[in-house]
Amino acid sequence: MRVARILVVDDETGMLEVYEDTLSLIEGIEVHTENTSRVAAERLKEEDFDVLITDLRMPGLNGVDLLKIGRESDPDLPVLMITAYPSVDTAIEAMKLGAIDYITKPFVPDELLHNVRRMLEGRTLKEENRLLRRQLEKPYGFGEIIGTSKSMQEVFALIQQVAKSNVDVLILGETGTGKELVARSIHLHSQRESERFVPIDCGAIPENLVESEFFGFERGAFTGAQMRNIGLLEFANRGTCFLDEIGELPLVMQAKLLRALQERVVRRVGGREEIPVDIRIVAATCRDVELAVEKGDFREDLYFRINVVQICLPPLREREGDIVLLARHFLERHCQDSGKDIKGFSEEARRALTSYAWPGNIRELQNVVRRAIALTQSESIGLQDLPLHIRACEDEECDDMFAEEGAFFDMKERTITHFERTYLTRLLQKHKGDIVQAIEEAQVPRGTLYRLLKKYNLSAKDYRE
Repeated sequence: MRVARILVVDDETGMLEVYEDTLSLIEGIEVHTENTSRVAAERLKEEDFDVLITDLRMPGLNGVDLLKIGRESDPDLPVLMITAYPSVDTAIEAMKLGAIDYITKPFVPDELLHNVRRMLEGRTLKEENRLLRRQLEKPYGFGEIIGTSKSMQEVFALIQQVAKSNVDVLILGETGTGKELVARSIHLHSQRESERFVPIDCGAIPENLVESEFFGFERGAFTGAQMRNIGLLEFANRGTCFLDEIGELPLVMQAKLLRALQERVVRRVGGREEIPVDIRIVAATCRDVELAVEKGDFREDLYFRINVVQICLPPLREREGDIVLLARHFLERHCQDSGKDIKGFSEEARRALTSYAWPGNIRELQNVVRRAIALTQSESIGLQDLPLHIRACEDEECDDMFAEEGAFFDMKERTITHFERTYLTRLLQKHKGDIVQAIEEAQVPRGTLYRLLKKYNLSAKDYRE
């Protein structure tokens, strides 16, 4: 655990000894004392402290001056004001400036200890809240992972086996297969269930911010670092850290992460102290990690470190019988949100859903069901409520298109529409949502491709791995 630093300022040397003796009863803290307020002011500008305890009346700068200086460097710095000359006006001024409390000399040791412990707890809570705002935590249960297929039953059995142990886990699977759900289920069925689950999207953090996000930073470590921040690994202490898309980490960061995982210590950017952390790592990626190791894009030693137990999630297209089951589950869930009472799916809609390849897997299926709920005007989801590229997978549609009678230009338009959406769907599937490669093969201007994708409500991100 990190050591908390407390600065005590008092011009009476004897009082500083009393502070040190009293505060030594609190575990996990460092007490720094100064009997000169100007020296204390310089330290407040250059160092980080978790609590400031200062006498009110001192030669040179007084306690209120130190409070102002400390708050300029750290707006959240807890300040405890102490004086032998209490007055209502001084108390009001100190409180307005942000002093947490105000006690008088001579004080009872228990009173000092109570105030300092409360301030340290509040300081920790504020740091945690800052991180929580960056990490949206959702309550998922084991029941959120749905499937009756044999492949998913094997996954469920493996989750139950590995959850109670403390080993690190690597989850492999295409995008949208539910890797985070599996990670959360492992956490919720482990001995760490009452502690934090901290997800980190390794692919979403800009490269120049990865280190500070993982390890935190000290004040002044770089331009803009106006106050100390704990990192996400430190925040996950005693809990589970989910490293999503770990294959996207830069090689330099992979080396630093490897050392942190081996030693279970972190060092903030700009800091010297190594902080022990007790965390369980669950990592996930949609990449072929072994191939990335062969190419030199992923460190082999890091791969061996995180790959203690491996869970492979099957893509939705290989989960026989689960597509309609999941579609009904999402229908029930989102109908409640929309206020609609939709009974189910038509036979044609079910055939189209099971015929489609689902490159975006469960995430794509959920979005399709939500869209259908919003668009349908009947008591069941029909083929007409599904996106065009999924309707194209219903084989009977192509036959019906030519079986129907119609004018030449009507039939021509219908044929072109079918060709365009089928071509675009297969193009995105082939290149896994890579727009640059798709343009090269299609040999069309970028603007034309984007216009067609918009026309048929296709999104390249749904096909990316």
